[in-house]
Amino acid sequence: MRALVLTALFATAAPAALAQNVYVTADRMLDVSTGRLIQNPAIIIQDGIVTSVGTSNKLQVPSSAEVIELPGVTLLPGLVDMHVHLDSDPTLGGFTGIGLPDAYASIVAVPFAKATLDAGFTTVRNVGSGNWDDVALKAAIEAGKIDGPRIVPAGYAFGATGGHCDITGLAPSFNAVSPYNADSPDEGRKRVREMHKYGAEVIKICATGGVFSYADTPGQQQLSLPELKAIVEEAHMQGMKVAAHAHGASGIRDSILAGVDTVEHASLIDDEGIALAKKMGAWLSMDIYNTDYTQAEGKKNGVPDALIKKDHDIAEIQRLNFGKALKAGVKMIYGTDAGVYPHGDNAKQFAVMVRYGATPLQAIQIATINSAEALGWKDRVGVIKTGAFGDLVGVKGDPTKDVTLLEHPTFVMKGGVTVKGPAQ
Repeated sequence: MRALVLTALFATAAPAALAQNVYVTADRMLDVSTGRLIQNPAIIIQDGIVTSVGTSNKLQVPSSAEVIELPGVTLLPGLVDMHVHLDSDPTLGGFTGIGLPDAYASIVAVPFAKATLDAGFTTVRNVGSGNWDDVALKAAIEAGKIDGPRIVPAGYAFGATGGHCDITGLAPSFNAVSPYNADSPDEGRKRVREMHKYGAEVIKICATGGVFSYADTPGQQQLSLPELKAIVEEAHMQGMKVAAHAHGASGIRDSILAGVDTVEHASLIDDEGIALAKKMGAWLSMDIYNTDYTQAEGKKNGVPDALIKKDHDIAEIQRLNFGKALKAGVKMIYGTDAGVYPHGDNAKQFAVMVRYGATPLQAIQIATINSAEALGWKDRVGVIKTGAFGDLVGVKGDPTKDVTLLEHPTFVMKGGVTVKGPAQ
């Protein structure tokens, strides 16, 4: 609740001009809950919060309100990406960035946050950063110093020594070690407490190996069930949700049994994992677009051939399992792993989701109401309704017929402030 209160206070304190009262009209508005297109909508936003939603022939313009008219535009709620790394530069693969200054990632996170917001993603969950970059970025955005989405930060992602969340691939003389490795249930509990102490609002752990890490395989389990249970129990006691990086079937199963809230990637999920996720109500976050970028640009960016091969070998399996899990009725959220590919291209995943079994409306719901619910911000983000943040995205045309329209929004508003489009 504390995070929500802070966000509400600072939602409209952006570098763009502040409008206390805003009246927005367009040709259509998508009700993401029902899929119904509402003609000639009108929305009133006061101090960053939606106060009225109706139609332009019935809802009168408040006195002194700024009027924004969007002919030809369909409005949607601000989009939500549940898996980003805003301080990660996708052009630096392998060890190509090893000679850069320590603060480099903190600096590039600023334009990356702006690109994400301009793409229509007004809320993100940053599941792992270095140097507490995401916590600092969130503070700067909320203080109105820079433009960016609402951020739910994880601080450091952590896992086992030598695992995906550690720093691997370098000789011992580099002494390259994550300061937050956890190799027992008690260490896992301590790491949760440290993350909470320094500003994390969600816990990100690595239950299995990964694609772009050295000396492991994506399917390799790296945290035991007792370790996972201790981490989840501690996080939930602190009021935080847990996101588990888990590609392999056994790591996915144990993560769900431990009670994690979201499973990230879920590439090699099997029938048992799908059934268990459905039974336990775990959300799957499956980043099924980014391989298009990594396979096309990875080698040029310095990614070693062995890692490109891992990426290639797992990509189609993950995409097919996305369709299988979706068809089985497993709950899905929208997570893209932005930072592996360029920030601002977040919406390119919609088309891949549709290609592998989602309807355009399902894909939009996954990036709005589903993700908002999994985040714990239901009725505050991912919807256009009274009491929600004044976050809007506008596209030319009907996104329920052509989901690629979301790749090029013509209008973006966060907290009643236009960040892209008319009256910017």
